[in-house]
Amino acid sequence: MITSSKMAKIICLANNKGGVGKTTTAMNLAAYLAAQGRRVLLVDLDPQANATSGLGLRPAEVTPHLYHVIMGAAEARAAIRPTSVFGAEILPGAPDLAGATVELVNAENREFRLAAALDKLRDRYDYILVDPPPSVGLLAVNGIVAADAVLIPVQAEYYALEGLGNLMKTIELINENLERKVEVMGVVLTMYDKRNKLHQEVAKEVRRNFPGRVFDTVIPQNVRLAEAPSFGATILQFDPDSHGARAYRQLAEEVRAIVEGSAAKERSSHWSFKRAVAAPFNNLFKLF
Repeated sequence: MITSSKMAKIICLANNKGGVGKTTTAMNLAAYLAAQGRRVLLVDLDPQANATSGLGLRPAEVTPHLYHVIMGAAEARAAIRPTSVFGAEILPGAPDLAGATVELVNAENREFRLAAALDKLRDRYDYILVDPPPSVGLLAVNGIVAADAVLIPVQAEYYALEGLGNLMKTIELINENLERKVEVMGVVLTMYDKRNKLHQEVAKEVRRNFPGRVFDTVIPQNVRLAEAPSFGATILQFDPDSHGARAYRQLAEEVRAIVEGSAAKERSSHWSFKRAVAAPFNNLFKLF
């Protein structure tokens, strides 16, 4: 168990493969942790900045952003922005982050830039979620190095198993060579269709290969999850009664149970949808 403290737990949502629902999971896990009364910071480390735009910000218009933080041109606190979810803030990403992968090659402490920035923020939050790019480059390494634990979203397909094994090796190498103690919090299956026999087989294989490290929560294929970011909203705001919304609420409860202990599930009933959603989204649901 990851021991609880007053300092934020930093969780990196990593997968070397793109299109597995990593950013969707980061955004919605952040929303539900905030809805359950936790202070949350989402760190958008991906040059695509999908988490930033998905939460209603325009990456091209936000400055300073994470690139400036990593390159030492701005303090992290100056770059943090509020989101429409009460209790959740974001350290926005931007396309400029792609340049950081080149600029950091010969930089001092290049793997520890994000860790140094986030350590200064631990006393402000309960959870800091990092959404890195789907790669094994310097940005992704920064995300893992900064983390206490890694949560791995895995799509229910066979290619995911190979990528999962490679990511586990990457985490092991980081711990050995950079003297870190990053834990694997667990694997969460995403884009799952319970009627699909292939998905069922992949789920069994993942659980067989990683016993005790697979979340009970399974994120279903759900069109509402795909639609929500286009409105700059999380599924909590967009369609809180959907199958996807219920799954992410359950995932947040599981994460809290790991970090905070079993009492977290007992307290989960105190979360408030109205408290989580800011005024700009109060009329969103009238459109559907």
